[in-house]
Amino acid sequence: MSPNVDVLIPTCNRPAALAVTLTSLCAQAFRGFRVVISDQTVHGDSVRAGEVQATLRVLRAHGHTVETHRHLPPRGLAEHRHFLLDRVQAPFALFLDDDLILEPGVIGTLLQALTAEQCGFVGQAVIGLSHADDVRPHEQHVEFWEGRVRPEAVPPDSPAWRRHRLHNAANLYHVQRRLALPAGAWRTYRVAWIGGCVMYDTGKLRACGGFGFWRDLPVAHCGEDVLAQLRVMARYGGCGILPSGVYHQEVPTTVPDRRVDAPRALGIGWEERRHAPR
Repeated sequence: MSPNVDVLIPTCNRPAALAVTLTSLCAQAFRGFRVVISDQTVHGDSVRAGEVQATLRVLRAHGHTVETHRHLPPRGLAEHRHFLLDRVQAPFALFLDDDLILEPGVIGTLLQALTAEQCGFVGQAVIGLSHADDVRPHEQHVEFWEGRVRPEAVPPDSPAWRRHRLHNAANLYHVQRRLALPAGAWRTYRVAWIGGCVMYDTGKLRACGGFGFWRDLPVAHCGEDVLAQLRVMARYGGCGILPSGVYHQEVPTTVPDRRVDAPRALGIGWEERRHAPR
């Protein structure tokens, strides 16, 4: 039986963090996924590190297919994601950063939510627990969806753009503790974008061009995941779900040059705006 979900992990020079992320995949309650890793470590090979190989053996022992690639030379973050998207065979694609820790129910819950909502993507935003004592009430406003998730356009610097503040620090951790949903329950909420752990309907992501806009960006850029989500959200809708069971390892960034931000450089596009309600 073919997997329902392809888990896509772009990585670069983070073997230890990658091994931790893969270990949390080993513990997922949902088993119907394949793992595709693409490494752009220029000096060395992160996938060949002993700690990474050990976790890959466990994944395979659990019955998961694992596919690894060494994808060089680097042509930018968007091209790297597009390379991974081209390898997707499953109806759903989970883009996962290489520096996360997932609770066991994450993949199953994302799939349940995406199937129920029939939108373009759902995600669980990452929580930085080093900020567990840093309570920011002014950043914790949540706009829950009432009824089904619907398409909406969220241009940079629009009022809805300010939703991204909810994903700062440990804001979600504080919100979901107050919310106190019963075990297994989840709620959808409106987002500007979600970083780190996002599951797409593969066909809908491809219908919006995937990350093909990489050709219009310089190699050094950021915000490629944001732009893809904005385009999918404008046509098909997208949401976050609470509670989140995804935690950031809070290791140093591998993208220090953030002068070119994809959504501001390229915009969500006339075609995507045309599909969204006004």
